Amino acid sequence: MSATTETSAGAAAVQPFTIPVASETELEALRARITATRWPDPELVTDFSLGVIDPLVNPTAHGASAADAFDVVIPSMPGYGYSGKPRDLGWGPVRIAQAWDTLMNRLGYQSYVAQGGDWGAIITDMMGVQAPAGLAGIHTNMAGAVPADAWLTLVRNVFGAGGPPPPGLSEEESRSFEQLNFFFTTGVGYGVQMGTKPQTLYGLADSPVTSAAWMINHDASSYSDIAGAFAGHPVGNLTRDEVLDNVTFYWLTNTGVSSARLYWENTVGFFDVKGVSIPAAVSTFAHEIYQVPRSWAERAYPKLIYFNELDRGNHFAAWQEPGLFSAELRAAFRSLR
Repeated sequence: MSATTETSAGAAAVQPFTIPVASETELEALRARITATRWPDPELVTDFSLGVIDPLVNPTAHGASAADAFDVVIPSMPGYGYSGKPRDLGWGPVRIAQAWDTLMNRLGYQSYVAQGGDWGAIITDMMGVQAPAGLAGIHTNMAGAVPADAWLTLVRNVFGAGGPPPPGLSEEESRSFEQLNFFFTTGVGYGVQMGTKPQTLYGLADSPVTSAAWMINHDASSYSDIAGAFAGHPVGNLTRDEVLDNVTFYWLTNTGVSSARLYWENTVGFFDVKGVSIPAAVSTFAHEIYQVPRSWAERAYPKLIYFNELDRGNHFAAWQEPGLFSAELRAAFRSLR
């Protein structure tokens, strides 16, 4: 089954496209695959070692001012979800950033702002580097702010070749370095695999259980919150059904491997300074992979217009804490209206 979008007469540059919709037969096949799964032995340890749209478009319904309302455009990255799977090379963050500006121009926006977390943060940073005429400013909840000397040490640590942190770090900067070092030495293996041999991850296309395990085991804080949700203790908006919906979406669209290719196409660092030259806002949530020190944010974003540290929220803040996330965007971009 499929559904085709329509386009208005005044928006001829935006072409219709077909969205595949899963059939009941596919859903029954998914249930059968899960039932027939051969599970591994239980873990020996219990630790990690082994809806924001309406608050943004309709703020008065959520206790905010009508003056803070946004039009919300949420593009899906190539290879993800219902987006097409690239058939040519080069679809990394740099090219996607250019495509997002093209999209906003085709939609008729002469001025707009951009926001991103996870891969979206890297793409948004690259938009800030490219600084197209219509882009008034950016907001990130995973800032690219790590100085060059600290970044070099962290990258070397992935393969055990790094050394101690660079000298001169403040107490807050040292904490951030250690958070990142933990991630780089214990949690980034999946990224290395996707960045080098994404096409070998056949299990993501063949097994729904493999796909779920690969996605859920992302970073320590997110994994802890997801485990809590499955145990009946959701954290914020992150419920068991929310997690399963997200995992199922990747399975039904068969985008496990095509989305992994973004790591292979990538040519920029995850957390390092990119050279953003336009107004920028940073929100650092309590359980992000690393909490950004204000000192690093000010150096990475010379036109920093907003900075805030939150007392809750994880790597997927828009998913887990939509109310808090929406309030951050309203506050971050208020000075640019």
